[in-house]
Amino acid sequence: MLFCQKSLLFLQTDRLAMIIAANWKMNLMHDEAKNLVADFQELASNMPKQDVELIIFPPALYAAMVSEAAELSWGGQASHPSDQGAHTGDISAAMFASAGANWQLAGHSERRTDHGESDGEIAKQLAAGQKAGLNVMLCVGETLAQREAGNAIAVVTDQLQHALRGDVDFDKLAIAYEPVWAIGTGKVAAPEDVAEMHKAIAGWLATAHSPSDKGRVPILYGGSVKAANAAALFELPYVDGALVGGASLKIADFAPITAAAKMVVDAQ
Repeated sequence: MLFCQKSLLFLQTDRLAMIIAANWKMNLMHDEAKNLVADFQELASNMPKQDVELIIFPPALYAAMVSEAAELSWGGQASHPSDQGAHTGDISAAMFASAGANWQLAGHSERRTDHGESDGEIAKQLAAGQKAGLNVMLCVGETLAQREAGNAIAVVTDQLQHALRGDVDFDKLAIAYEPVWAIGTGKVAAPEDVAEMHKAIAGWLATAHSPSDKGRVPILYGGSVKAANAAALFELPYVDGALVGGASLKIADFAPITAAAKMVVDAQ
């Protein structure tokens, strides 16, 4: 293992409030997005934030309509590390923050693959997001080949090491573990694999910083999360919520996931 086992003695294993984040990716036409925002607003109004925090990562084109829904937390799916400048087609973290965002995704595997974002670029995005005052949700995860080779934990901790260097505010950070082979495929990592990885991430983080009064860094699971498997995932140690893709595009699919999170919180 790449972290000190002794550090696990100092981990706070108490449950955190659940975070359920909706990554809409490049989906929804304008009217569809407008209707879904209204559905999410109604859902959020009936969900105490101290139990479950709902976050939307919409396509940037729809950021304004999400921002106008007062009950909703939201953020950018990706950002440029510069505050402004000659970067056609890009949006900075500072711009998202000025528009009312309070979160930002960084390091999603689709950005790493589709846009060639390197570990160094992701570290810059994370730093820029926190500098702008945003909470950053850092995505990490291994490919199927890396897992089958027995390198899953080494790959993920290496991604953490590269992204969380320098002056990181761990109180404005969440980690989303998304095995690349489970994203949008319908496959979900086995519970024992999720538990092992989340414990490894928590252990690595415990060596990187001392938990503050706000507690440890929340660790979410992502990868074909749906109503049928949400409760079982949320009951695992160090699973503090979910980053949801496809199931976040219909409120009928998403609401049961938030209900499962609330059930786990209530059972604490």
